[in-house]
Amino acid sequence: MNVSLTRFFSFVLFLFLPQWVFGQAGESYLQFEGGQGPGQGKHIVLVAGDDEYRSEESMPMLAKILSSRHGFKTTVLFPIDPSTGDVVPNYQTNIPGLEQLASADLVIVLIRFRELPDAQAKYLEDYLLAGKPIIGLRTSTHGFAYQKNKDSKFAKWDFMSKVPGWEQGFGKRIFGETWINHHGIHAKEGTRALIDGVKQSANHPILRGVNDIWGPSDVYGIKSLPADAEVLVYGQSTAGMNDQAPLIWEKSVMPIAWTKPYQLEGGKLGMAFASTLGASLDFQSADLRRLVLNASFWLLGMGDGVTTDLNVDYVGEYSPTPFGFDTFRKGMRVSDFR
Repeated sequence: MNVSLTRFFSFVLFLFLPQWVFGQAGESYLQFEGGQGPGQGKHIVLVAGDDEYRSEESMPMLAKILSSRHGFKTTVLFPIDPSTGDVVPNYQTNIPGLEQLASADLVIVLIRFRELPDAQAKYLEDYLLAGKPIIGLRTSTHGFAYQKNKDSKFAKWDFMSKVPGWEQGFGKRIFGETWINHHGIHAKEGTRALIDGVKQSANHPILRGVNDIWGPSDVYGIKSLPADAEVLVYGQSTAGMNDQAPLIWEKSVMPIAWTKPYQLEGGKLGMAFASTLGASLDFQSADLRRLVLNASFWLLGMGDGVTTDLNVDYVGEYSPTPFGFDTFRKGMRVSDFR
C-alpha cells in the first residue's frame, strides 16, 4: 500500500472513529451528566430489565429527574437484542453497560427473570460485595431465572434456588422476598398505599412528603420478610383501576415498601430498599417518584437533605405504556428514550 493510500485510510478512520465510538456507547446505555445540586459528584445506575412493567420507560424518566433536578450523574442500562441493537425487554440474556457499576454509588433495578452472562453478572456481584446500596422495584424480588446456563456460578440467583444460603435466590437474599403471588387481581385491582400504617416509621426520611400513592399495578403477596427488614409502607387492594376506586378491606394488607440490610459471603454490609410498586403507570404518582427519590438520598447518606418538597416533576414528557407482555414499543433504540 503506497503512502498516499495509507494516509487516505488514516484520514477516513480519523473522521469516523469518534462517531462509531459514540454511536456504540449511545446504543448501549443512556447517560446524563447531572450538574448543580445535592447529588453532584455521585453516580446512580438504573437498570431496566423486565418484560411486562415497562421499566425501559420508567428508568429513563427517573434518571432525568435525578440528574436534572438534583445533580446526580445517572446511567440507564437496557436489555438489548444484539442482533438488531433494539431495546427488547423480553431479551433475557443481555444488559450491556453493567461495567458502569464500577463507578456507581447507588443502583436502582427493575428486573425480572434475567439470565445474564457471567461476565455481566460479575459487575453486579462486585458492586454488592462492596456493600453499596441498592433499590429494587416491583419484579426485582424475582429478578433472575437460570433456565439455560444452570452451571453458571450465578445460577444460585435463580428465584427458585435451593442453594444453601441462597434459598429463593437473589430477591430473597438481597431484598428479603421472592415471587409469591398476585395478592390483588392482576389488571383489575390497583394498590393504595397506607402511608400512616406504620407509626414507628412515620418520621423516616424516606417517607418525608409522601402522602398519597395509588398505582394500577396490583398488590404483590409477601410471605416472609426477615426480622431485619423494616416495613415503611403497607398497601391495600382497590376495587378498580383508578385512584378513586374503594379499598377492599376484606383483603389483608401487605408490605409494599421496606428497607433491609444485606451482605454477601466475603463482602461488606450494605443496605437495600425495596418496593413492589414500580410499573411505568405507577410512576404517574408524584409521591411514588418521591418515595424512590427520598430512598436514593437516604441510602447515599443524604437523609438530612430530604425535604417534603424535593422536586419530582418530570423532565420533558412522560406518557407511559400500559403494562403487559409484548406491549413494548417495537424497534426502539436506546437513544429514543433520551
